[in-house]
Amino acid sequence: MEEHNQGCSELEKLEMELLLEGIYRYYGFDFRNYAFSSIRRRVWHRIQAEGLRTVTSLLDRILHDPHMMEKLFSDFSINVTEMFRDPSFFKAFRRQVVPQLRELPLIRIWHAGCSTGEEAYSMAILLHEEGLYHKTRIYATDINDRVLEKAKLGEFPINRMQGYTSNYVKSGGHKSFSEYYQAHRDFVRFHPFLAENIVFAQHNLVTDGSFNEFHVIICRNVMIYFNRELQERVQELFYESLCSEGFLGLGSREGLSFTRYAEYYEEVDSNERIYRKMTYKSRQRRG
Repeated sequence: MEEHNQGCSELEKLEMELLLEGIYRYYGFDFRNYAFSSIRRRVWHRIQAEGLRTVTSLLDRILHDPHMMEKLFSDFSINVTEMFRDPSFFKAFRRQVVPQLRELPLIRIWHAGCSTGEEAYSMAILLHEEGLYHKTRIYATDINDRVLEKAKLGEFPINRMQGYTSNYVKSGGHKSFSEYYQAHRDFVRFHPFLAENIVFAQHNLVTDGSFNEFHVIICRNVMIYFNRELQERVQELFYESLCSEGFLGLGSREGLSFTRYAEYYEEVDSNERIYRKMTYKSRQRRG
């Protein structure tokens, strides 16, 4: 069982391929193009948690026990998020994207990989303060329907509010953050009006296609878990889903520089990884 700590053998690579192929063919979840090191780490976490010894033994359990698949699926779902995560991103969004959105009669925003919804609620607060939320529809999607059910509740642990408040202030928030939620014993519930224009829905970036045309797509710190092939596929999906001159927001460790879509965008904020889809005429002028 300790061999996985000493490097990945050819046998283990084969076992991993069979595991991911088995999951795809039996359950329909495609993790075959996720970053190998990340997936391998999570597989071994589950192997050890279950007292197993090999990847193959885990595959056997998964194919015969759907509950085990649920556990591994949860392991694979990356649910790291918080309100106004990376406040400088939201501050740049206020300053550089919001003025362009004011001209639109209706705003459609896609938060891809929304997890438990903190960043979608953050965007709702930001747009409310900018007087734009009434004409906005936010589509918040994730592969994991369990985290989506949590997101729909709009409830978060009260012990995180101090950190969330700090993020809110740093992002350029205009009010007292506590105005947006009601505190209970050990959690807070955000006011229902913030969820009125949010649609939470399951969507798999790996296998599902475009479902609307958006003025803004935000997908931050999700593609770092994908290999290059899958990253390119998702970038194609986002390009097809963005309207002309729409905005794309990526994570601090992600970017377009080395993708085949780099020439189709202009940088709005290089530090915060905010891009704008160029029109055909703009691309011609650049060329």
